[in-house]
Amino acid sequence: MADFLSAYSIQSWLESAPQGYLEDTEYGHEPGEEEPKLLFEDPLLHEQAIRTTVQLVVGERCALSASSGLINAAPDEASKRFLATQTLDEARHVEVFTQRLYDLGVGKGELESAIRRHANPNLVKFAEVLLEKVDRKDFVAGVVGQNIVLEGMAFNVFEMMHAGNVALNPKFAHTLAGTIADERRHVGFGENRIGSLIRENPLRKGDIERMQKEMSYWMLATFADSFRDAPAREEMARVRAQAGASAMHATWHGVDLDAADPSEMEHVLADTVLADFKRRLGRIGIEYQTPARP
Repeated sequence: MADFLSAYSIQSWLESAPQGYLEDTEYGHEPGEEEPKLLFEDPLLHEQAIRTTVQLVVGERCALSASSGLINAAPDEASKRFLATQTLDEARHVEVFTQRLYDLGVGKGELESAIRRHANPNLVKFAEVLLEKVDRKDFVAGVVGQNIVLEGMAFNVFEMMHAGNVALNPKFAHTLAGTIADERRHVGFGENRIGSLIRENPLRKGDIERMQKEMSYWMLATFADSFRDAPAREEMARVRAQAGASAMHATWHGVDLDAADPSEMEHVLADTVLADFKRRLGRIGIEYQTPARP
């Protein structure tokens, strides 16, 4: 417990995040960085950037509601303090991705209508499954859903997007790098804290496994929709060539993101996330449940 208290203390959070990798950043990126002009010159790419960022805002709003809602359900003070730091992390994520929407030209008075218009209904369902557990003050299920399923998904999505934007959009890549570092810490907390609680409450396994299976289904449905609407490989190759980034091939988990079709990227992302779920759930004594493919 002593190591847990130290690794997930507010002091540790201060040293690693605000005084560490986030120091001197502005909305998660370096001051003065801007979105590439190509995003504003190509209407299809501009719309895709807005749609993608809306999904990030929706996911992070869910994470903010979940982490804040779990604080008073936590069974110990150390978990309460960690969740307080995670709540601020999630609030920051909501803010930086909302700011990106503003940077892309979404007016502040248009924000909520843009989110309603572009929010993937499957992602909304995914969030509802988790928040139902949080509303019931179900700490064990809530942390598994939040810190292993939601954060595990976000970690891989952000990593894939970061790989694709390092050369093409350094501003967005820098924003994603900070969120990746946050998510890594959140996932670690979920594994380290919940394993002991599962051992103390073995009868909870069935309910948690059903939740994981349902959340995984809505996640896969979200991926299917998102990649169906993604720019074609030829369009992205043209964009990278115009941006001078074609010489730097973006790869993730052995897949050339510049040469892969959207369907190939969907499969590698889905397979990577589900494999992570299986591995992380196994560490805490939960049997991974394979979801149906949408």
